[in-house]
Amino acid sequence: MSNKHLLTSLSSVLRRTLTLTSHFSFNSTRWFQSGTFFSPNVKTHHRLFPCSGLDFLGIHNIPGKCFTSSQSAEKASAKCWNCSAAAEAVPFLLCSSCRCIQPVDQSVDYFQIFGLERKYDSVVDNLEGKYKAWQKKLHPDLVHTKSKEEREYAAEQSARVIDAYLTLSKPLVRAIYILKLEGVDVDEEETLSESELLTEILEIREAVEEAADSQALLQIQSQMQEKLKHWSNSFANAFRSRNFDEALKAIRRMTYYQRVKETIVKKL
Repeated sequence: MSNKHLLTSLSSVLRRTLTLTSHFSFNSTRWFQSGTFFSPNVKTHHRLFPCSGLDFLGIHNIPGKCFTSSQSAEKASAKCWNCSAAAEAVPFLLCSSCRCIQPVDQSVDYFQIFGLERKYDSVVDNLEGKYKAWQKKLHPDLVHTKSKEEREYAAEQSARVIDAYLTLSKPLVRAIYILKLEGVDVDEEETLSESELLTEILEIREAVEEAADSQALLQIQSQMQEKLKHWSNSFANAFRSRNFDEALKAIRRMTYYQRVKETIVKKL
């Protein structure tokens, strides 16, 4: 079963368009569709995270340091809604006894879904393989003959696994998500006033607008990719050392460089 089919089959569940920044949009099939970043009216201050609550990630009112290992262990005592068999492990998405899909447990975070440590750089190369493995067990098409209740659970669990995969596979969104899990406030109302970064962004804006051809645009895009890689590594180091101020600084830059990349894609 292909990724495209998995995503398309759940369009009714995932059909929601949510905003990351004033120029980003997010949905289950396309990330960071930039809009008017390079408009003529560039202000001195820019809203960094205008959306509230990072709902585009499926994160609603995440408390402080939630989802601890002790809480996860307690979840292992959960029982199957169908046969009452005890959960053997976390995450308990599928009963190993009767093979019934279970209701969504919001206390299970996205890293746990794929059996990963909650580390920014713990996402392994076979994340896609883990995602496909879950979908082969949870996809709604597999339970179309089951009860309405289980079909609803399947749709919800499958949609959440897709959200988890898309979140963890994208460095910027993974960074925002993991800070939220740690109880760090990613200020959605923050304005950007760092003169150095603003100057750089204005220069990049001018370079993109004046690019003579696609080759020039591709060169700028390559530069943005290198910058994203650099600041992704900076975030990882800052997060490991619990330096959350530096982690937020890295997120700011990743946000703008990603925006530039998506703007260039639209111009190519």
